[in-house]
Amino acid sequence: AARMLLRLLSDVRWRAANPKWRRMTCSWRSTSSTAEPHPVSLPAQAQVVICGGGIMGTSVAYHLSKMGWKDIVLLEQGRLAAGTTRFCAGIVSTARHTSIELKMADYSNKLYQQLEQETGVKTGYVKTGSVSLAQTQDRLISLKRIASSLNVMGIPCEIITPKQVAQLHPLINIHDLVGAMYVPEDALVSSANVSLALATAASRNGVQIHERTSVSHVSVQKGRVAGVETDRGQIQCQYFVNCAGQWAYELGHSGEEPVNIPLHACEHFYLLTHPLKEPLASNLPTIVDPDGRIYIRNWQGGILSGGFEKNPKPLFTEGRNQLEIQNLQEDWDHFEPLLSALLRRMPDLETLQIMQLVNCPESFTPDMRCIMGESPTVRGYFVLAGMNSAGVSYGGGAGKYLAEWMVNGYPSENVWPLDLKRFGTLQSSRTFLRHRVMEVMPLMCDLKVPRWDFQTGRQLRTSPLYDRLDAQGARWMEKHGFERVKYFVPPGKDLLDLDQSKTFYKPDWFDIVGSEVKCCKEAVCVIDMSSFTKFEISSTGDQALESLQYLFSNDLDVPVGHVVHTGMLNEKGGYENDCSIARLSKRSFFMISPTDQQVHCWAWLKNRLPDDSNLTMEDVTWKYTALNLIGPRAVDVLSELSYAPITPEHFPSLFCKEMSVGYANGIRVMSITHTGEPGFMLYIPIEYALHVYNEVMNMGQKYGIRNAGYYALRSLRIEKFFAFWGQDLDAFTTPMECGREFQVKLEKGMQFVGQEALLEQKQNGVYKRFTMFILEDHDTDTDLWPWWGEPIFRNGRYVGKTTSSAYSYTLERHVCLGFVQHFDEQTGEELVVTTDFINQGEYEIDIAGQRFQAKAKLYPFSSLFAHRRRKDEVELSGYQRE
Repeated sequence: AARMLLRLLSDVRWRAANPKWRRMTCSWRSTSSTAEPHPVSLPAQAQVVICGGGIMGTSVAYHLSKMGWKDIVLLEQGRLAAGTTRFCAGIVSTARHTSIELKMADYSNKLYQQLEQETGVKTGYVKTGSVSLAQTQDRLISLKRIASSLNVMGIPCEIITPKQVAQLHPLINIHDLVGAMYVPEDALVSSANVSLALATAASRNGVQIHERTSVSHVSVQKGRVAGVETDRGQIQCQYFVNCAGQWAYELGHSGEEPVNIPLHACEHFYLLTHPLKEPLASNLPTIVDPDGRIYIRNWQGGILSGGFEKNPKPLFTEGRNQLEIQNLQEDWDHFEPLLSALLRRMPDLETLQIMQLVNCPESFTPDMRCIMGESPTVRGYFVLAGMNSAGVSYGGGAGKYLAEWMVNGYPSENVWPLDLKRFGTLQSSRTFLRHRVMEVMPLMCDLKVPRWDFQTGRQLRTSPLYDRLDAQGARWMEKHGFERVKYFVPPGKDLLDLDQSKTFYKPDWFDIVGSEVKCCKEAVCVIDMSSFTKFEISSTGDQALESLQYLFSNDLDVPVGHVVHTGMLNEKGGYENDCSIARLSKRSFFMISPTDQQVHCWAWLKNRLPDDSNLTMEDVTWKYTALNLIGPRAVDVLSELSYAPITPEHFPSLFCKEMSVGYANGIRVMSITHTGEPGFMLYIPIEYALHVYNEVMNMGQKYGIRNAGYYALRSLRIEKFFAFWGQDLDAFTTPMECGREFQVKLEKGMQFVGQEALLEQKQNGVYKRFTMFILEDHDTDTDLWPWWGEPIFRNGRYVGKTTSSAYSYTLERHVCLGFVQHFDEQTGEELVVTTDFINQGEYEIDIAGQRFQAKAKLYPFSSLFAHRRRKDEVELSGYQRE
């Protein structure tokens, strides 16, 4: 094999250096860069202007025109499909980790299958299927988890043996495989032709398409898109869609009001060969070998094989205005590890005749998920870009969801994992993006076990207590760029071993988190929760109260000093945000939201609050350090540090009081912990943070105080059935569906957003119910753990998925939270989910293909046990509903 590799490399280096060979092999590129006259002048105005004629731009145009919008102009600086789209490997794969990406890919596959018949444009669609290989047991578990999701979505999929792999693809070396996943309906297409077919259909529906037209910047008036400036004149428009691929970042920053689109291009390599002596059959399945970091597909009787190397090469695009992307410079030394992996996987390629090594740019994002949605700073400015080398798989579905977003105001699925507003300005630093994409590209193939963390771009947003906590053994994770503690490693523990532990089974931190939970329940713990989003909303008159009463579902007209849990709902009654609001004075409110709500919530409120100079909203996230003091002894610690009485009579639940702690004054103390356990949240002006923390820790020594992290918090809140936004709650989940009717005041004397939808649900019932599942026949030590996204079965039928899960140290069992739906067995129609339907079912949770029995409980029910009991002593049926 080594000799063969050397022979191949010497062969291809000669070909790369030989001008005659270069001229011959470049002829496969069909597009020309010669300028052509513009036959049609640009319109003076349009409803929508789309920038980018690749698969994303044409898909948006296609779907908008299908939904009835006709006044659309698509602008392409070169020729249609002549950018990154032209170089796509053309693999349509539905094997995706997240539900929304899976749905996008499945829709794309179905769309491309009928596109040729609809348009008459050949798309090269061939249903070949795909085989994802596993060289390790952990990789096989990862594939089994994906297979479980595909099967319940109605996408045929099976886990197969190495021998079955050899039957499907005879050239594959199977000696190092432990198994594989076969998805028979995955396909191959010509991505450029798909784009042309979409453009053809859009054009027939009235979309105007102009090639050789560059957008220089987007005009903004009063925070809204007003028009587009091009090298051929201006177009006034109401909506602008940035589908500019690798140039999306630069285009976003070229406008009058910058729009941050965090993506960065890397060089992506793949190999093209001449047909083999016995040409490969066109229906041979695509091979994905993530442990070898490569993919292999049939290409005109030969193969196309590329991959995601461990040492990617980022590209800069500033100042470069290439009309069409040309093949970048070949780099055989860089490609050598991928070529070696290819020859190991297909050793019979001794007669391989290489045609070309293609090197093309591919855009990646900071979290490996694509970017779509409306800008938080400019209304009417939409983005669809950053496909992380999956553009052809996502193209159809992503275009559909963005078109729905523009036409209806919201897409038909929860796309929050892809929403542009999940990023802040900090992720748009060029240095950050360059370093992050060098980590992201290898991660495309790396095994992603639960709770893994990015290593680049860290220590960017930190609490003032970061160094103190780090010195005490804190292990960190990152949320919205903010460092948060997972848990604290006790002195003497093997830190290196713990940091490197990655598993789908019982993790090495199990006992550490257990001791933190025990301390929260029996003594007192401190958790730094400074990353919470914090806004102050105030007014000179009643404007703040009136506005918030309209935008939030609970009644905020409460006495000063009270804290209200409430949802910020959309017109369909779904949660745009789930937050706590304290009334500081008659005209001032303090709002606490999840960490990743900082951009989304600000934009939502800014767009809906009245334009009134007497009403102000300020983001004070950075002004306050937040300490969560959890446990039965929290009241003792706080009592000794403050003169203010904080007994339950003077300081009831859901109460807020500004008080002194130690020498520091102006501390906002709230009697909530977000876990259901007793305790207090302390919002401390940052200059006092270190002093207050030291005072709390010193005073708490005699009460057994210790630090704790978010893993303990997660376990506590899940066993108390507390739903968290972004994990359990989203824009498609209403309070009625998750047992939170008590946080809605339908009769508060004025209308609020989402009220009509909730009244309808109250009358007609709900079609899904938030349910707790307690695993019964699951062995924590030896069985695979549930993490999130596991299918839920009722009486053997699929009814939903888990949204979060954790081990309950109180029950000594795993607890999963998730939504249960009710489908008619004959028609598949959605039916109302009743309490009886939940309570009368027999449930199982599917973990990587293995089903475990579970007991279902509805919210709300009484508090969990105050003291620990053995499993055999716990009588779950003894739970009483409140």
